[in-house]
Amino acid sequence: MNIKFRLRLLLTVIILVILNCTVHSQVVVERSKDKVIISGVPYYIHTVRKGETSYSISRAYGITVDELTKENPPALYGVNEGQALRIPVRPESAPVASVPQQGRLNRDESKFIYHNLTPGETVYSLSKSFGVSENEIISSNQGIDINKMSVGAEIAIPRRDFMNDKQKFNVQNSKFIYHKVTAGESLASIAQKYGLTLRELRRVNRDLRFPQVGDYVRVPNLKIAENQVIEPLIADTVPSVITEPVVVLPRPAGYSPVKNLNGSLNVALLLPFYLQENSRRTYIDSSSLVKGKKNYRVISRPGDWIFDWSRDFTELYEGVLLAADTLRSLGLNINLNVFDIKSDTIELTRLIKQGKLDQMDLIIGPVWSRNLSIVAAYAGPRGIPVVSPVPLFNNQVLINNPDLFLANSSLEVAQKTISKKVSEYYDHNFVFIHADSSGTDQGVEKFKDMILSDLSNKMPYEEIKFREFHFYSRSAFGNDSINRLGHALTDKSKNLIIVASEYAPVIGETIMSVHAFLKKFDIKVFGYPTMRDMRNLDPKYYFDLGVMLYSPYWIDYTKKDVKQFNSDFRKKFLTEPNELSYAWQGYDIAYYFLSGLAIHGKDFISHPEIHNPDLLQNQFDFRRVQQTDGFENQKLYLIKYTNNNIIELVDENKTIPEDNFF
Repeated sequence: MNIKFRLRLLLTVIILVILNCTVHSQVVVERSKDKVIISGVPYYIHTVRKGETSYSISRAYGITVDELTKENPPALYGVNEGQALRIPVRPESAPVASVPQQGRLNRDESKFIYHNLTPGETVYSLSKSFGVSENEIISSNQGIDINKMSVGAEIAIPRRDFMNDKQKFNVQNSKFIYHKVTAGESLASIAQKYGLTLRELRRVNRDLRFPQVGDYVRVPNLKIAENQVIEPLIADTVPSVITEPVVVLPRPAGYSPVKNLNGSLNVALLLPFYLQENSRRTYIDSSSLVKGKKNYRVISRPGDWIFDWSRDFTELYEGVLLAADTLRSLGLNINLNVFDIKSDTIELTRLIKQGKLDQMDLIIGPVWSRNLSIVAAYAGPRGIPVVSPVPLFNNQVLINNPDLFLANSSLEVAQKTISKKVSEYYDHNFVFIHADSSGTDQGVEKFKDMILSDLSNKMPYEEIKFREFHFYSRSAFGNDSINRLGHALTDKSKNLIIVASEYAPVIGETIMSVHAFLKKFDIKVFGYPTMRDMRNLDPKYYFDLGVMLYSPYWIDYTKKDVKQFNSDFRKKFLTEPNELSYAWQGYDIAYYFLSGLAIHGKDFISHPEIHNPDLLQNQFDFRRVQQTDGFENQKLYLIKYTNNNIIELVDENKTIPEDNFF
């Protein structure tokens, strides 16, 4: 009996151990108590623990796996330990309505979007949200009275093919007719067909040397030219505006040599260093409690602490210092005068009244448009060039300020460059995303018309596939924001998405939503230069999508002078500048303008194109609209995020010189 009892006891223990291991292998998901509000929508922030899955987390919070992945696109590839997920807070009074199994058997996600009803939604509101008619929604849910369905119930929204919803626009190009190339045709045969010379046809099709079947060839619309009547102008009835033509001198074929300099230059650097804020080396800490009362303590700041708002401009100053050192080693004497200029006009006005800027040969700064206008108006009559070192909202300050230079391109320059580039993808399905739902942002409308105009130079406007998509945060459409985007995409052609916004929330949510469709659609993404500065978005999204954008800078870390700059910076300031640091810009601006003045004198200010030194991250291309206006840098670099996690500089095709057309 003893032996049998012991055997039974041993068997019982083994079974209990196995059961215990089984129980513990199933990790119980603990719901987070941390709530945040994002775009007006409440979320739990859940940190993934070892053993948790998308399914187990979804069940713990009473949501579906689809809802989890819509809010957290990376979860499509599974969740990882330590990953932070945002979980929509579902009101306990509004549980998810169960969907009959029979309804799920008939699901067809290629034709329908499946939407869970939220409080207050009606057939009418859904038709407006998804761009379909009320009858289409009703006919897609036969046998169901939608108006009597409970919150959370699932209904089918018909997907509308992009091609059935044409974007109407006013921009049309009537200067050309378009010939679609068929098998066996060449530019020569097409020219002969329309009674043109080969040279005439090639002149208007510079980017099309060897047309393929299906390509469009632009043919000058001779009928318009023949019927065009030029009305004579009657004297004294039309006000005449005489503008002096802009004179542009030849640019150097290669880099301009900078050596054997002489002379002396006075430079003023007007930047917001916030010296007063940096002088406060202690602060009061009231975070701790003693006997239920706040304990106020005086805390000394670390010796290397710098006020956040002055950090970028301190690095710009450090770049200027290194450029001055380099030029001094080449024989140029530089007197650098540095001033702390804040957003108000007090200090700037004082400097001008005291005449401290009268003898300057170059002024770099200030950074705010209002102060920049004041300095430009003061310096212009004295022939002192002024350089704005940071991006501005617009370039209006250049008007009637011929000695003013914007070293950073405005958004308008980026829009023109992007528009010209994306027109090369004219056969794609274009989705133009912006947040101007009220239609009050003229810049957005102008950019859209710009793109449509460039596209109409490539193909007949009635065949352009273009969809304008208004961005709304999840607070407006909840989980269906991503489905609205899916409505604008197509699997019948390649898709090109243009994110026409500089605001981080718009960029972030849009990129995450687009990323979720990467496996279903062929997608390219273009964005504004500011997209490169997004620091709170996982770069993985950019690399997976192959995002392309124009950047005002490009640094080749293999170049000898870049390595030397990093070495000098490290020795002098005991650190290295990152890629986004203003130190690079400070060096390039000071080196470019001071060497240009030393070599060419005042001629350089009127014609900066005559000077082309080898710089660190820029290749300045300053141009002006009118002879009485200032200069704006037009140089932007096209970069691409590749799927091997490398950012590459795209070698853009050069325009074929006119002399090469026969």
